[in-house]
Amino acid sequence: MDVQKFLKGNGVAFESIEHEQAYTAQEVAAAEHVSGHKFAKTVIVKGGDEVFMLVLPASRHVDFKKAADVVGTKVKMVSEEQMKEIFPDCEIGAEAPFGSQYGVKTFVDESLREADEISFRAGAHDKGIKMSYADYEALEKPATGSFSIQAG
Repeated sequence: MDVQKFLKGNGVAFESIEHEQAYTAQEVAAAEHVSGHKFAKTVIVKGGDEVFMLVLPASRHVDFKKAADVVGTKVKMVSEEQMKEIFPDCEIGAEAPFGSQYGVKTFVDESLREADEISFRAGAHDKGIKMSYADYEALEKPATGSFSIQAG
């Protein structure tokens, strides 16, 4: 998926960001000079035969018990091999928060909805996007719930 092409094709305003390679969500947020509360990281989980995308602020961690309640089934992280199969055009761990484009149901943590603007990876560890949260939600139409806890 070409995130920029997808956003342009849907008439969504965004800012493209290029930065040094960064692998953790907090490192990317720092490289992009964005608060970890406004950087949307993705966590890909599996429950039964179904794969889900959890989207939450970089400053928070997934609470797997809460995630199971929100998703409706017990979930666990998918393997790197599974990530390659599901998101063949993305670097592992750099998936944009548009699970719908891969047939994956997307859930957003309530805490991210407080941000007026969010940033996220754009398929690579050195590329990002910044856009309004309202536009993201209108485009992706994610399910929402509370499934994260404050990090550290």
